[in-house]
Amino acid sequence: MPHAPPLGALLRQYSAGSALTCDPVDQGLLNRGYRLCTTRGRYFLKHHFDPETAAPEAIARQHRATQRLADLGVPVAPPLPAHDGRTVAVIGGHAYALHPWIDGRHRHGAQLTTAQCARLGALLGVVHASLERVMPVGRATPPHRAPSRTPGARVEEPHAPGAPVTTGPLTTTDPSVTTTSPSVSTGTGAQSRPSPHTRTSPSGPARGDAGADPAVTFAVIDDLLARVRRHRPADSFDELARHRLLERRALLEQHVGRRPPHGGPVGWVHGDFHPFNLLYRGDAPAAIVDWDRLGVKPRAEEAVRAAAIFFVRPAGTLDLPKVRAYARAYRRTAGATPSELAAAVHRVWWERLNDFWMLRWHYERGDTRADPQFPAASALVVWWTREYDAVCDAFAG
Repeated sequence: MPHAPPLGALLRQYSAGSALTCDPVDQGLLNRGYRLCTTRGRYFLKHHFDPETAAPEAIARQHRATQRLADLGVPVAPPLPAHDGRTVAVIGGHAYALHPWIDGRHRHGAQLTTAQCARLGALLGVVHASLERVMPVGRATPPHRAPSRTPGARVEEPHAPGAPVTTGPLTTTDPSVTTTSPSVSTGTGAQSRPSPHTRTSPSGPARGDAGADPAVTFAVIDDLLARVRRHRPADSFDELARHRLLERRALLEQHVGRRPPHGGPVGWVHGDFHPFNLLYRGDAPAAIVDWDRLGVKPRAEEAVRAAAIFFVRPAGTLDLPKVRAYARAYRRTAGATPSELAAAVHRVWWERLNDFWMLRWHYERGDTRADPQFPAASALVVWWTREYDAVCDAFAG
């Protein structure tokens, strides 16, 4: 097995028995995961491999957050403690964590009814409101590097959430959310792309970073076009990449004056909320997994960004009726205003207009794992620009 974890040394730190099988979970793009069966049961073993998120103290903070969320009834899968009480095992300079295995499956927006889309939005709102309760306020998150992003966000005092969150079973004002944590048995999903992150400082007004600088984007487009021209042998991906790059440059020239200002209120967010990081058992969410990108960022932007992944269709359009149901439920449970969502739509649209992470992985790294996402994601930017008012109305109406 490539990158086989040191099972003997790891399991000696836990009361988890002896290893029987250990199979890689293939969906992750950043960290490595394994389905581990032992003489004591089934587990998800996570190797925190991505250098941006693999610091043991950062992982331990994520673990504390998920345990506090679990205590409030939010469906999560907190890690198991080792004999010494720690939840991060460092062996050979590598960090590992052992989680219970969650039996469940991932569901894209196309597989959800409108009512289930509302439940999804309410769940994310509950996550944001609950994190606001359990995470420390005014403490800076560690910096994360992200290409073409300007640092400068600051932490604000939290506003009163729209959904009351109490200790014990989770309570919300939205009846579509399960009010108790489901009894689950294990598993975690995958990570997608590196998410944009903003650095924070412990005081001052809460604003997200300024929108991407189009001058930088034009330079990136020129560089990528040169890489496409040099790629041999040329293939259909090169043809689509060239078409989308030229198309995007024309769109950006047309809308260059719409660069957004600094973002809206920030708070603790999951940071990577998408279908592969949410497990369903039957029709109910069983566990939100992969909290590596936990941080202080604009909350409403996470809601918009997640919807653009859950509800994108293969042709690169959004299912706006489902978006509307999701967004209304999110606003109720998170206490977010329509204007906050409208501003977030504008910022995420601008982010997508200036973002070429999939092409940069392909041409700069030679990493093709994100290639299947590129056709729909690149088409979405064009459609979103054309249907901008309808998209805003779906989120804020």
